Amino acid sequence: MSENQNLLAEQRRSLILDEVRRRGGVRVNELTRKLGVSDMTVRRDLDALARQGVLEKVHGGAVPVVEASTHEPGFEAKSGLELTAKEDIARAAARLVAPGAAIALSGGTTTYALAHQLLDVPDLTVVTNSVRVADVFHAAQRTSGPRQGAATVVLTGGVRTPSDSLVGPVADQAIAALHFDLLFLGVHGISVEAGLSTPNLAEAETNRRLVQSARRVVVVADHTKWGKVGLSSFAALERIDTLVTDAGLPDEARGVVAEHLRRLVVAGEPEPDEAAGI
Repeated sequence: MSENQNLLAEQRRSLILDEVRRRGGVRVNELTRKLGVSDMTVRRDLDALARQGVLEKVHGGAVPVVEASTHEPGFEAKSGLELTAKEDIARAAARLVAPGAAIALSGGTTTYALAHQLLDVPDLTVVTNSVRVADVFHAAQRTSGPRQGAATVVLTGGVRTPSDSLVGPVADQAIAALHFDLLFLGVHGISVEAGLSTPNLAEAETNRRLVQSARRVVVVADHTKWGKVGLSSFAALERIDTLVTDAGLPDEARGVVAEHLRRLVVAGEPEPDEAAGI
């Protein structure tokens, strides 16, 4: 069987992970037929995904890892997942930001990708509880030097989580005194029953404060976050104005989102009004 050169390793692994999660397990020989690659390639992909902790290898295939509701992966572990989807989401979300806006970015790998897309938007005020997000803006200023229109960045204090977010009473107090035009919120999980959730209790409270201080709430989350539930819920779906996600979101989930949210943006796809030529 010839190797399918049209799929990059990251794309293959994303498809494999989707299959494992959707079906509850897959066999190596099934994946070789579906992806058009060799047995050895599939096994290497399964090894890589197992090292990331997102699936478990078993004899002849793989099964999903059942995470506890309190399990909180670190930033580095999450940063290697769904890279293409996160970049697509970041570009789509950046188009929602107007020059001169006051915005907030929560912690997370998708908001980290978004920060890179916002470097050229002039005169932003950026409030964040993410050390990683703040570093994106500070590194850009160190590299290019002082420039007109560079973002003003406010980093909250607080206690650092495994995701490199700052949470706790210090962060909560700082956020409560502020007001943003837009909040871009990364999430651990999103579902109809639990709304937005996280495995970290302190982070849940800090996220509640972020939501309360925002005029509009935009959730940036790839399709794998749909249906996941962490230990603590911090906002109902109805509190979200916009969900920016990727094309992997199932049709059933899209229908649910349409019932509960004001707007759904799927990166790479036209919105209904655009598709109709309105």
